[in-house]
Amino acid sequence: MNRITFEKVRKDQEVRTFIEKADQVMIAIGYTEHSYAHVTKVAVTAEMILAALGYDERTIELAKIAAFLHDIGNIVNRVNHAHHGALLAAPILRRLGADPAETAEILSAIGHHDESTAALVSPIAAAVILGDKMDVRRSRVRQMLTDPEFDMHDRVNYSVEEAQTLIDMENKRITLDCKTDLSVSSVVEFFQAFLPRMVLCSKAAEKLGLQFHLRINGAELL
Repeated sequence: MNRITFEKVRKDQEVRTFIEKADQVMIAIGYTEHSYAHVTKVAVTAEMILAALGYDERTIELAKIAAFLHDIGNIVNRVNHAHHGALLAAPILRRLGADPAETAEILSAIGHHDESTAALVSPIAAAVILGDKMDVRRSRVRQMLTDPEFDMHDRVNYSVEEAQTLIDMENKRITLDCKTDLSVSSVVEFFQAFLPRMVLCSKAAEKLGLQFHLRINGAELL
């Protein structure tokens, strides 16, 4: 049996159209970038985490597929977008010939990635959550600093000049290491904007046998 692959999903025209249209919705409602750059980065981060932990190639492949598809539900609405995304992904995966058991793994990860309704149902879901919530960077911001719609989430993302995901297997740690311009957004504001996401990252890391840490300008904050 030909098993579904990340490359097959990535190149599929329906998938690409859904990602593009979902990001257009995000533009319309004033959200940060949720297009190819974001979903690809989530896939790469999920792959890096699971590979470092020694997961098999097939689990990693399914995590990458879930990561690439995780935000297509924004086409329907930002509210409950994780659930909508899982429902939209199901017929796509079926059309592409995905095995039902593997489809279930992918759909569960998509449906459980948002901090408002997430549950740590699998290592795949945990890896997608970490990849998604740790994508904090200036290039995701689309509003101008002088734009009245430039809000707290924009400021926090814009303040992050550089961010790295660091995995320390010896000490079982995963760290979001940020170089941040604190004249744009303070550490307090970072926590105001992202505390629920960081809490979810901590739970996702724990699911994978790791401890989550946040470092800003060299200072350990979590």
